[in-house]
Amino acid sequence: MASLKTADFKAQAQMFKALGHPGRLLMLDELSRGERCVCELAALVGSEMPTVSRHLSLLKNAGIVEDDKRGAQVFYRLVTPCVMNFFQCVTSVQKKAQARVAA
Repeated sequence: MASLKTADFKAQAQMFKALGHPGRLLMLDELSRGERCVCELAALVGSEMPTVSRHLSLLKNAGIVEDDKRGAQVFYRLVTPCVMNFFQCVTSVQKKAQARVAA
């Protein structure tokens, strides 16, 4: 049973790793509003398309987004909108930490 829990934690750690980059978080925030092509996300984060594609590949492998190739363009969409709840949780933790420091 302990090894099952360890495997679960390792899988969760991989998900956190996929979320551990500001550019990927920005892309997820944008994808929470709807499907976007790689070119739109590249312009949003100010990175080259190959770099953005690598970021999106990490998110896809973590099961957070999925893609759809249409001709020469690839579109991504958020398939786990619950990840946005995690963003709200992190913001709440940040605000509480800031309030403690200010007090």
